[in-house]
Amino acid sequence: MGIDEPEFERAKQKVIGAGRERRGIGTLGEKTVHAVLKHYYAPDENLHEVPVGQFVADICTGTEIIEIQTRSFQNMRKKLEAFLPLGPVTIVYPIPHVKWLSWIDEETGEASPRRKSPKRGNVYQAFIELYKIRSFLPNANLRFCFDLIDMHEFRLLNGWSHDRKRGSDRYDRIPERFVEEIRISRRADYRQFLPDGIAEPFTTRDFAAQAKIPVRLAQTVLLILTDLAVVRRTGKEGRRYLYEAEHMPFDA
Repeated sequence: MGIDEPEFERAKQKVIGAGRERRGIGTLGEKTVHAVLKHYYAPDENLHEVPVGQFVADICTGTEIIEIQTRSFQNMRKKLEAFLPLGPVTIVYPIPHVKWLSWIDEETGEASPRRKSPKRGNVYQAFIELYKIRSFLPNANLRFCFDLIDMHEFRLLNGWSHDRKRGSDRYDRIPERFVEEIRISRRADYRQFLPDGIAEPFTTRDFAAQAKIPVRLAQTVLLILTDLAVVRRTGKEGRRYLYEAEHMPFDA
């Protein structure tokens, strides 16, 4: 399913529109990226904030639960225990693609001119969060949407360093452009994370180089792909494990 750009713009306008700008950034109880994605995936507000058992689902369509998760997946564990036996659960996880940053002075409320971050996000960053719910990943009812979005991030100048930036709190993030949506609906979909053209067998360093990610992140990715039987260890090269892709049915 591709990105519906007009629908994304409509959701942005509904959440961020002129009324919000008059109130100021971050004055709504719900953070902006979360609210925009909730309206994007479920324009019908009757489907929002639906009680399901002892929890409240961000979106419940009657056939599927959708949770917009903008922070640690560790916080999802109890909800997943309750929701997954009931049917399909999709976790939507926004990842900053290109990010601009502004700093807010808490005393004056003024925001600095925005500056572009030299770092660019990629979908492999989601595996840091997947690791936190590793035991749930084999569940056939668990699905994901990893959304790469260009964002303008606002942070408070309340950190512990001399410039008050290190250890600072994130205030809000404003989505600007929906770049890509990566969906995981079944185990076979995880094969898309194997870099094109990677020669087998491969090491963690080979994977990191091909995927253009740090080795430590590549270790986490390969651990999860091994858990899901997307890849398997076939031996060692010195102290490094060797990996190959597992053969699996397309509909696995």
